[in-house]
Amino acid sequence: MGKVKEFLKKKDIIISAHRYGIDAMGAMAQGLFASLLIGTIIKTLGEQVGIPFLVDAGTFAQSVSGPAMAASIGYALHTPPLVLFSLIAVGSAANSLGGAGGPLAVYFVAIVAAECGKLVSKETKVDIIVTPAVTILAGVGLSMLCAPSIGAAASAVGSVIMWATELQPLLMGILVSVLVGIALTLPISSAAICAALSLTGLAGGAAVAGCCAQMVGFAVMSYKENGVGGLISQGIGTSMLQMPNILKKPRIWLPPIIASAITGPLATCAFKLQMNGPAVSSGMGTCGLVGQIGVYTGWVADVASGAKTAITAFDWVGLILISFVLPAVICGVLGAWFRKKGWIEDGDLKLN
Repeated sequence: MGKVKEFLKKKDIIISAHRYGIDAMGAMAQGLFASLLIGTIIKTLGEQVGIPFLVDAGTFAQSVSGPAMAASIGYALHTPPLVLFSLIAVGSAANSLGGAGGPLAVYFVAIVAAECGKLVSKETKVDIIVTPAVTILAGVGLSMLCAPSIGAAASAVGSVIMWATELQPLLMGILVSVLVGIALTLPISSAAICAALSLTGLAGGAAVAGCCAQMVGFAVMSYKENGVGGLISQGIGTSMLQMPNILKKPRIWLPPIIASAITGPLATCAFKLQMNGPAVSSGMGTCGLVGQIGVYTGWVADVASGAKTAITAFDWVGLILISFVLPAVICGVLGAWFRKKGWIEDGDLKLN
């Protein structure tokens, strides 16, 4: 057993929740952003301004989301170059065979394939053949065996959440908004979770609301300590920057959580806010305005398909209120009240 542990250590194979649940999933979200998400944005821009080159560029970027996710996961797991490059084929297989739940299939399959490749890397004199062969065969074989089931399970869970949100928009609006918002601020990837579950529709709209409540909420609450730089870094960057402060004083998390519990059901019940763009956008909030762009691309697609007659002023008002105005007002008021009560003190929200 000691020799096995020593060998795994030499190969930098660390079986831990942090390595797989935080590092790998966070990297997968970046891979999605650098392919599917940015591709959707570029393609939509090209369609709106009538530039075919942008449409083609966006379409090509969208088409390589599986390889991009797998390579990103390999990078997070510190794979040698031959393993990293071989994961491109693995990601393509897992994403294709996983169907609507492809991202979750890529996540599991890429981790296993990457670790298998690391085990044999530089252990033979024909490493250039053995390492990519083991990585690809392990990954594609596992994809053929498990990806359809993993994808179907993820899709089923996402469908149940979306069905429940349609059935009980008030309750599920609160639950989805709060939970996805919390995931956004935790050192895990809310974007990857939403993508893995194919979370769209009203549930996707609630997820957007929760993420915005966290990002805009913390940005406004901490303006006294962090100024304009903090407003931007949290408001269109990530509320994850506040995690060290949350660990020191968890009560500072309450205003954004309360805000998400309010804006979530407003999104589902009052404004019928839906995410019919890429599912990954549901977990991005105001990060680079990706959540809002995702909602807009969904509107455009719905109008084109006839599912929606037109983009109305009410749609825009709902999106702006849920994404920016309400989180800022609610967290601004609650933050001031918490400071008055002494529950939040000067410096509690200061970013390092």
